[in-house]
Amino acid sequence: MTDILLLGATGSIGTSAVRIVRQFPELFRIVGVSANKNVDALLAIVGEFSPQWVHVGDHDAASRAEGHLPSGCKLLKGRKGLEELASEAEYDILLNALVGEVGLRPTVASLKRNKRVALANKESLVIGGDYIRTILAQGNGELVPVDSEHSAILQCLTGENRQAIESIILTASGGPFRHTPLSDFGTITPQQALAHPTWAMGKKITIDSATLINKGFEVIEAHHLFKIPYDRLRVVIHPQSIVHSMVEFHDGAIIAQMGVTSMELPIQFALTFPERLVSSEKRLHLPDISTLSFEDPDYHKFPCLKLCIEAGSAGGTAPAALNAANEVAVGLFLENRIGFDKIAVIISNVLEHHAQSAAESVEAIEEVDVRTRREVRDQYAS
Repeated sequence: MTDILLLGATGSIGTSAVRIVRQFPELFRIVGVSANKNVDALLAIVGEFSPQWVHVGDHDAASRAEGHLPSGCKLLKGRKGLEELASEAEYDILLNALVGEVGLRPTVASLKRNKRVALANKESLVIGGDYIRTILAQGNGELVPVDSEHSAILQCLTGENRQAIESIILTASGGPFRHTPLSDFGTITPQQALAHPTWAMGKKITIDSATLINKGFEVIEAHHLFKIPYDRLRVVIHPQSIVHSMVEFHDGAIIAQMGVTSMELPIQFALTFPERLVSSEKRLHLPDISTLSFEDPDYHKFPCLKLCIEAGSAGGTAPAALNAANEVAVGLFLENRIGFDKIAVIISNVLEHHAQSAAESVEAIEEVDVRTRREVRDQYAS
């Protein structure tokens, strides 16, 4: 029996993870769950799986949940409670499906306890990749990716000689605006940006996919996960979202992982790696695929992708500034306070004026995060 601590239990990744646990009750047990505000969904999970630990990020939501928890269930609140949960609960795997920089501390705390972290919280590696690599290099913990792209790469590399890697190729759907003229980007509405053509995701990550910054984040993640330099990491637009990523070897062979657009497989694989479980999930039916197309990304039209690669290459706290600026800008866009085209402008301005420093601790990273958010809000939210 594998005990799972599930952070972000009520989001899209968390909901998929719950379905997997439900499918394999003899293999997995949820011992702790975390959500931010969705108390009703969280209590439904608590009622079904009876975890010993519950965390609610929002204090008002925590107050509403408090009287509905079974006896013996420990309730934690707020950001400090999240780190406490990862540090004190008894579990085998931390499945981190949180959104945003709030996911960094529990990732670090879990790795330091020598746990497996099944990572869907991309910000952990985007802003804290340098620091997390020092923790892993000291023999602490294990990091297994949940993102479909990085899971695909891991599957392509299993059993292979990593010295033979020529390049890693991450695929991107291209989002909803692949054919939209750049001149129209200023009139794009949040409703249009939230209509992703192939994936069903939360609001923030859906906007990130529309700007392609999400794919830039994944480039930074791949750099840290697989220890591949940025000049050997490539992005291709693949609108069908059937090939989830590829690895090119120095003999010219390219190995790809294919599958339906569902997160069930990468989540399940992260929980059982390197083993595979029989699954009843929908299969890819090859005769139904009429076309697999690939094209280079338009960096002029989607500058966020290039900004990510530049920040990742700079290292230090530049990715933390990048991420903070993006999170605030996306929030402002969803509130109709800035145009879609201004997201990249804000991020570019932040990086241009960023005072670079080493990302040598969680505190150093968070200091840059807090300062950057404040500066962006002061300049653009008034």
